[in-house]
Amino acid sequence: MAKINRKHSVPVPVVKNEVLTADIVDLTYQGMGVAKVAAFPLFVADALPGETVRLQVTKVLKNYGFARVQEVLTPSPDRVPLTDRVALTTGIAPLANLAYPAQLAWKKRQVAELFKKAQLSVEVADTIGMADPTHYRNKAQVPARMVNGQLTTGFFRRGSHQLIPTDSFYIQDEAVDEAVRLTRDLLRELGVTAYDEVQNRGVVKHVMARVGKATGELMIVLVTRTAALPQQEALVAGLAARLPQLQSVIQNVNPNQSNVIMGQENHLLYGKETIQDVLLGKTYLIGPNSFYQVNPSTTASLYQLAKEKADLQPSDTVIDAYCGIGTIALTVADDVAQVYGVEVVAAAIADAKQNAVQNHVKNVDFVAADAPEQMKAWAQAGLKADVVFVDPPRKGVTQEFLTAVAAMGPQRLVYISCNPATLARDARALQELGYQIKGPVQPVDQFPQTTHVEAVLAFEKDHS
Repeated sequence: MAKINRKHSVPVPVVKNEVLTADIVDLTYQGMGVAKVAAFPLFVADALPGETVRLQVTKVLKNYGFARVQEVLTPSPDRVPLTDRVALTTGIAPLANLAYPAQLAWKKRQVAELFKKAQLSVEVADTIGMADPTHYRNKAQVPARMVNGQLTTGFFRRGSHQLIPTDSFYIQDEAVDEAVRLTRDLLRELGVTAYDEVQNRGVVKHVMARVGKATGELMIVLVTRTAALPQQEALVAGLAARLPQLQSVIQNVNPNQSNVIMGQENHLLYGKETIQDVLLGKTYLIGPNSFYQVNPSTTASLYQLAKEKADLQPSDTVIDAYCGIGTIALTVADDVAQVYGVEVVAAAIADAKQNAVQNHVKNVDFVAADAPEQMKAWAQAGLKADVVFVDPPRKGVTQEFLTAVAAMGPQRLVYISCNPATLARDARALQELGYQIKGPVQPVDQFPQTTHVEAVLAFEKDHS
């Protein structure tokens, strides 16, 4: 018998464990297929639009439910056979079952739908992708847990803290995968224990590895619950012997019981405190806590595109809001008169200043402050920017920030977004403040095999 949704008095047409056949009609923002049973949506992992599948219902809520695929009866022509299903099971690569051209088209459609929902008439360009959309991530933070009495690394099953052991993460640089694997093996040999979050005991919480794509330099960070690291000398010697590219081993201490991976306390165990990478001709120092784009290949495309959309002139004064370690500011510095960068994370500003010195860039000024407050302060001090670059977190920019931009009145603004939903929202707000969209929205596939999409959009001050 169907369940009743009492809030709306609508019958729920499925029950848990029911097996049924359904067509997949859409794909959610999380990469799950959507089946409709008498207009009731079921969300289904590893199901693609256009497929007919046999499902088993796993969970029923008031307005929607979840199901798992028992059998794909009619596969999508865009389905990719997977030899290793861990990427889907864990959510590492939720679109790994979808052919790459179809992924790019899907991401373009997501951006277009969000702008349509925001009632903005704007062209959306084809998504810029990668020649090889695998093994692109230059950084991994891999949890460690005890499984069958030995330290094991892997990834948590989607929506849980159940560890699924794996050696290959499909989207990570192979040097990163190798570093994690060899570190795990050495920890096992030395009898070092992994973290037990239930009992709050054990030592190693996560193994982090970072590699400079252009330099090959490798960093390993061991995130530990305790300040003491058993077998420290043997561990470091073993890693140095097995990983020729190793430049840095750091212990990061995080005694807190939380979902935050990294703590604030770092101890250098071997080599240097930072590694280096090169992006668009500039060299960057990357520490264990540094924010640095995980896909420098598409980041280069993203920043080059942002520069072109900004129409930079040699006399321009530029502001890089949410500047991080200064990558955008330093990328454009050679083309303009002066660049100001603002970022609320003081450690990132310290990195940005160091990166400016390392690259002999003198026409940049970095400030550790809240971006909206600093924009307002600059405007009140009479600073006139010709161009503002905005690269905010997923929540987008605040109304205070937009008001400060309007007060300063730059001629051009280039918005680099990791969340097209907030980009569309903020684009509408910028229009109301007298800034018109210039050219198409350009999606960029910064994270292939996942549901995330970056987008770049330029605005110009309306003088009419």
